[in-house]
Amino acid sequence: MISETKLQKYKDWIFRSSAYSMALSIIGIDKLTVAPPGGSAYRDERTAFLAGELFSIQTEPEIFAILAEMKDDEDLDGDTRRAAYLYWKHIRDISCIPKDEFVAADVLMNKSYDAWLKAKNEKDYSIFEPYLKQVIDIRKKFYSYRNSDTDLYDQMLDDFEPGMNREKYDAFFAALRERLVPLIRRITEAEQIDDAFMYQNYDPSTQKKFTDHLLAYLHFDSEWGYQNETEHPFTSWTCENDCRTTTKYLADNLSSAMFSTIHEVGHATYEHDISPAYDGMILSEGVSSGMHESQSRLFENYLGRTEAFWTTLYPVLQEHFPEQLKDVSMEKFISAMNVSVPSLVRTEADELTYPLHIMVRYEIEKGLFDGTIAPEDLEETWNRKYKEYLGVDVPDASKGILQDVHWSDGSFGYFPTYALGSAFAAQFMHAMRKDMDVDAALREGRFDLCVSWLKDHIHKYGCRYDAEEILRMATGEGFNVNYYLDYLEEKYSALYHL
Repeated sequence: MISETKLQKYKDWIFRSSAYSMALSIIGIDKLTVAPPGGSAYRDERTAFLAGELFSIQTEPEIFAILAEMKDDEDLDGDTRRAAYLYWKHIRDISCIPKDEFVAADVLMNKSYDAWLKAKNEKDYSIFEPYLKQVIDIRKKFYSYRNSDTDLYDQMLDDFEPGMNREKYDAFFAALRERLVPLIRRITEAEQIDDAFMYQNYDPSTQKKFTDHLLAYLHFDSEWGYQNETEHPFTSWTCENDCRTTTKYLADNLSSAMFSTIHEVGHATYEHDISPAYDGMILSEGVSSGMHESQSRLFENYLGRTEAFWTTLYPVLQEHFPEQLKDVSMEKFISAMNVSVPSLVRTEADELTYPLHIMVRYEIEKGLFDGTIAPEDLEETWNRKYKEYLGVDVPDASKGILQDVHWSDGSFGYFPTYALGSAFAAQFMHAMRKDMDVDAALREGRFDLCVSWLKDHIHKYGCRYDAEEILRMATGEGFNVNYYLDYLEEKYSALYHL
């Protein structure tokens, strides 16, 4: 049995690590929201230093040895052994990287983000391309330090969704392609739904006032949550009671900020509802990117795009925009927000065509790391695949290769979890509807009842169990993609009277 002295060192190490992590998280949030761009070089240099100090703390040889002992100690409780294993695995994967290279990479990622933002604003991929090349190279180098026999991109996929690899994702996307592409084709040939009223002029300041009502409906409490604005909406957190979301208001698109808000609150609620006993330690994180995305997509689509959800909210929205919505019935509004039309921007995409956006990114990432696609060919490849998959012509880089932020920090292997999370959400939603009258709760403004179900079956566990275990505990079976495909087929066949 491990000694009390070692256990205390472990607890002290967790506290020190969490303090640096908190500081870096808040600095990162600030950078992406309100920090003046002129100070980026000064801030980024010091952020990299702090990241290096955290790296030194996390990779202390004595702690690694203690964790190796703890993860196999049957006298310890299951929570502690699970946490020790996850910490040990993380340290194993990063301790092979020289600290100076780790710090240099942090500097590069910050510069890469700044270059991405500038390139997007100027619609010029050439500004970002040299940084992306460097990010790709450093990721390849860091993974080579692991000396793993596993394929490079499979390692990246597993880092974001443990247990997943190209073989499994290829099968997943093949299933989606087989059933969704014909459905999308049938919808494009059907009578189209008029949603033009969603793209009138909607004053952002008035949108923000409505967002206050929306956040209240979602039970997003200012005691533990805060919303800001940014170029690419995201959610971050430091602990159970400090979760930050962001959105982006577009004057000519009513849906954008509303649904990015609902989406990001899904992420924040997941983090807030994890057992407080895990606060400050690794178990307080979502179990995987796909599981995290399942909660945001469940909020956004499976709940947020239903008539029941808008029963009490739509009259309030009409009060905020009386000229634009005075003659728009609830039925017309619900149909419009669920329209399926192939589009350019992933974050604005409808549920049905959304997986095609992910397939484009997945195929590009595979090519980047097997050598069949070069960064300098990326924009042309992107535009060609969007024409092939979605039938749309990309007008400029800001709506094409530069629309997403994630490659700027080297998050390769992350995009596929967006589609996987949508599929997880369908399975969770099926189980929730068996246990409770979801629509009745939403019509009564009792969104908290849905949150309570999610907390009891998913959120509270954090990453105490892996994604497959949580799926089985919550739904009674392992992952089944047919819940997702059935849901989309039934919903859109009814919406378009197929």
